[in-house]
Formats: sequence, C-alpha cells, structure tokens
Amino acid sequence: MNVILCGACGKMGAEVIKQIEITDGVALAKGVDVSADGSDARIVGSLSGCKCDADVIVDFSHHAATKALAEYAVERKLPLVIATTGQTEEELAMIREATKFVPVFLSANMSVGVAILADFARRAAALMPDADIEIVETHHNQKLDAPSGTALMIAAEIKKSRPAAKYNVGRSGHGKREKDEIGISSIRIGNVIGEHEVVLDNGSEAITLSHSAHSRALFARGALVAAKFIVKQPAGLYDMYSMIEKSEV
Repeated sequence: MNVILCGACGKMGAEVIKQIEITDGVALAKGVDVSADGSDARIVGSLSGCKCDADVIVDFSHHAATKALAEYAVERKLPLVIATTGQTEEELAMIREATKFVPVFLSANMSVGVAILADFARRAAALMPDADIEIVETHHNQKLDAPSGTALMIAAEIKKSRPAAKYNVGRSGHGKREKDEIGISSIRIGNVIGEHEVVLDNGSEAITLSHSAHSRALFARGALVAAKFIVKQPAGLYDMYSMIEKSEV
C-alpha cells in the first residue's frame, strides 16, 4: 500500500512516516507539506506537485486543506483518510460530496480505544437517563483547538442517547445546571498527549470512564489501520465505528 501523506513535516506526520517505515507492505509514495524546503526529496510543497503512484491519501495537515484534498482525491480516484479536526460546515459539505466518488474515512481521533470509550459513554448515558454528564479533556499547552475534536466526537456519540442534550463548553457564569446538559471542559498543560474522561453522576452513584494516550505513535498506527481498511471499501463516508463493526476489531 503506497501512501500519500499530507502534513508530513508536522509532529504527527513524522510519527506516521516512522510507522510506515516499520510496517510491512506499506510505503511512502510522497509526503506533502507547505513547509517543505527541498531537503527531503520525498516531500513536496503541495498536492499539485505530487505526481506518483499511490493507493491512499492520509491527511494530518489542517482542515483548511479540505478543498484541495477532496478535489485531488476525486480526480485521482484515491481513498482518503482525514485525521484533522475543526472542519467548517462548508468543508464538511465538500467531504460529503467527495464520498459520492471515493471512500473517505473521517475521524477526530484515530484511536480504537477512544472509539470504545465513546461507545461505552453512549451506553452508560442510555442506562442512566437521569445522570449529569461531564467530559474533561487534557492536552499539551501547544494544542490550538479547545475543546478537542475528540471531546466533541465523544459528546456527539453520547448525544445519540440524549437527543435533546445541549453542550456547555467551558462552563462559566451563574445559573443552575440545565437538564440534559453535557459539560465539556478543556485543560491545556505541559506535554500531555491526550487524556479524556467522561463522568456520569445521578446523585446516588457515579461512573467515570477514561482514556489516556501514551504516545503519538498510537494515532499514527491507527491512521494506517484506517488506510488499510478504506482502500477495500466502496465510495462512501466511514469512521472508526464503521471500521470496528466491519473488521470486528
């Protein structure tokens, strides 16, 4: 499997390249990054300069690249794994349009463990309908977005059991907690790679679900697993849950 890697010069891009180099049957077709300086012949500055044989695109760049990615994937008929977050409604519409022609794997987090956490949280929310729910996420002090895309992914999964729920992001001000509120808090400190905790409390008992990422390699490996999955799928939109279901991970 030959991979075009977008965001190749970033921290996650470097991790993906490391995983490609130690994974049998996987090779780097070309890296793409706007900061490419020519020092590595494997990496070019834009998709337009990416002339190579490839089986899949893996994107760890920035959501602003969505339009170029979607157009390139459709033009080349290449499956696409999108591991970025923060897409606007317009960018999400571009992704949905691309899924009419190619398979697209879209996930705010490439960890199977996080998907399991979100699934458990959804089930717990259904079984504890009166419980208050809070999500607390912690990341390193250089992370740009808050709340994290992963926290929002977990909240969206919980909302399947609580359709009327509203998010309270970064709780502040005065007033009592509203019914069916899902609180989301963000902590940015040190070098924390990623920690997510979901607390459900109905006043009589509480359940705490948590996930900790010990290394960025976790997400790089997950992206390659997603790539191996998506190259075998027909056009459409896929995520971690559909991969787990189809692959029986």
